[in-house]
Amino acid sequence: MKRIVVLDRDTYAPGIDTHGPNIEHDWTVYGATTSEQIVERVQGAHIVITNKVPMRAETLAQLPDLEMISVSATGYDVIDIAACEERKITVSNVRGYAVNTLPEHTFALILSLRRQIVGYRQDVIDGKWQASGQFCFHTHPMQDLNGSTLGIIGEGNLGQSVADLGKAFGMRILFAAHKGVEGLGPLYTPFEQVMEESDVITLHCPLTAHTRNVLAMPEFRQMKKRPLIVNTARGGLVHEGDLVKALDEGLIAGIGFDVLTKEPPAADNPLLTVLERPNVIVTPHMSWASHEAQVECWRQTVANIENFAAGTASNVVV
Repeated sequence: MKRIVVLDRDTYAPGIDTHGPNIEHDWTVYGATTSEQIVERVQGAHIVITNKVPMRAETLAQLPDLEMISVSATGYDVIDIAACEERKITVSNVRGYAVNTLPEHTFALILSLRRQIVGYRQDVIDGKWQASGQFCFHTHPMQDLNGSTLGIIGEGNLGQSVADLGKAFGMRILFAAHKGVEGLGPLYTPFEQVMEESDVITLHCPLTAHTRNVLAMPEFRQMKKRPLIVNTARGGLVHEGDLVKALDEGLIAGIGFDVLTKEPPAADNPLLTVLERPNVIVTPHMSWASHEAQVECWRQTVANIENFAAGTASNVVV
């Protein structure tokens, strides 16, 4: 019998059926788990399900029975992959579940900022429409998406789905070549050109040593068209202090972020100082979490365990 421990079930909505796998197993579920609680809770377990609870080398060294980690997300930066490989612990993730929910959220941010929804909504709340004396008024300049340029950093399934939506709005699509890399082929536009020509820049790449702070002040100063900056991928891809500075200096037109370097944000996160501005929208890492996407994410999480138990591991990272 496999002992399975779920470390952070509360990252899913209460109404999602987070059932166990169809194998003989002992099932223990925790709503949330701190780093200090991991070893005690996982001791003797064969399989762990985690979404955001980190599994680092020093923790894994204290869990000799652990055989598999089923990551209930696509990103697996919370897992020490090298340590798992050394200890022969199989790691699987989920894939393709967010191909609708995340691009839709991305464009919800883009449209809200481009159409100045936040600013005009606040104007109505503040009575400015009522006091204007006319059927409309113009306190926030709006722009169409049609004919504008969408720069995408990340060319995987999510980046491609965002591109499809952009094309439907009549946008010109540029996939940024990897920063500092040349010769990647006709799909890609040089990174510097994307910085210079985009009206909207959206990120859809994993967080790695190469992509950390891929956008910072040097890149913001290259942006000739004052683009919107949208991040629904991973916190850490954009230097948050430089992002706010770029906004203050007028180098960018607005910010739409669903992910932050630390989540929930620390009190000193610079983005917290600009939340009331009409050209800033920050949502609490919810772009992945439509009902349909959560159901599919959990289905894959459990299927990976069933396949591992059957000797046909799926979605294997290690």
